[in-house]
Amino acid sequence: MGNTTDELLDDITFDADEPDRAEIVSMGERTSVRMLKAALAARGVDATFLEPGTTDWPIVTNERGEVDADATAAGVDRLAGRLGDTVPVITGFLAEDPQGNVTTLGRGGSDTTAVMLGRYLDADEVVIVTDVEGIMTGDPQVVEGARNVGRITVDELRNLSFRGAEVIAPSALSFKDDALDVRVIHYQHGDLLSGGTRIEGTFESMIDMRDSPLACLTVAGRAIRNRPGITSALSTALSDSDINVDAVASGMDSMTFYVDESVAERAENILHQEVIAVSELSSVTVTDDIAAIRVLGGELPNRPGVLCRIIDPLADRNINVIDIISSATSVAVFVSWADREPALDVVQNGFGS
Repeated sequence: MGNTTDELLDDITFDADEPDRAEIVSMGERTSVRMLKAALAARGVDATFLEPGTTDWPIVTNERGEVDADATAAGVDRLAGRLGDTVPVITGFLAEDPQGNVTTLGRGGSDTTAVMLGRYLDADEVVIVTDVEGIMTGDPQVVEGARNVGRITVDELRNLSFRGAEVIAPSALSFKDDALDVRVIHYQHGDLLSGGTRIEGTFESMIDMRDSPLACLTVAGRAIRNRPGITSALSTALSDSDINVDAVASGMDSMTFYVDESVAERAENILHQEVIAVSELSSVTVTDDIAAIRVLGGELPNRPGVLCRIIDPLADRNINVIDIISSATSVAVFVSWADREPALDVVQNGFGS
């Protein structure tokens, strides 16, 4: 049944409005819960299926299409109180809006449903049963010797997921807390109580400002990104001299390293030696007195316009952004050291400290 939703999406070759689209793509999950409930009943298990529209349906979205945490938690609590020993089989991916219309939770929404229900039920563990043996050290179809990773943190997995590793939906991990274990295991493993990959930790949302200034060293060169090994050569040169790199940014004709200002002069000399040795490189320049402000949070990728919420208010305050570097779970903003306090105030107002 795994490809049914994708097949239904492919079949919508016309301009369907969102309510009709949600109803159509819901049919894969609606069919799956009926089949699983029937399979359990055939084995003597007292089971019932739930889908949007049923009396005890628990998952509610708000007017923006986001999960209404309070309403959903209350719905899950009511459902748990009424089930007794009956096993509920619940459609993943689907929800209801305040008017009772079917809505969807986006790609990977079944993972989100599972972890969300686990959290609101105070479950000990959520087991994601899938067609891969947990998280692998690499794609077994591409690399030799790929093996299962026994443990991985939510931050590691989220970064992998947003870079193409399709194991568990990143949106699901935002519902995980420290009290809830999440494990991914292959459906052919046999023993669902062990094995697979255990996902540890929880996302932390925070705004952090580095307490000492950085220096920005920019190496310029002709089509620098097309020169194999140039990143390694420059980074290794700094590493061999025990210079820690706080952040790296690259362009077509330049590469920038942020280091502690106290080692900037030594770093400049080291990189200058590389510039002399590599014909594609032309020069290195240094800018001092730079502040770094970082926003960390597992929900960042799910918040449209997240960079605008930083850049636009800074521009309104006439604060120049020297650089901005983003990843799956963080955004780093670099501004003049003199602007650090007003810039921090802007970022805190935008995201809440």
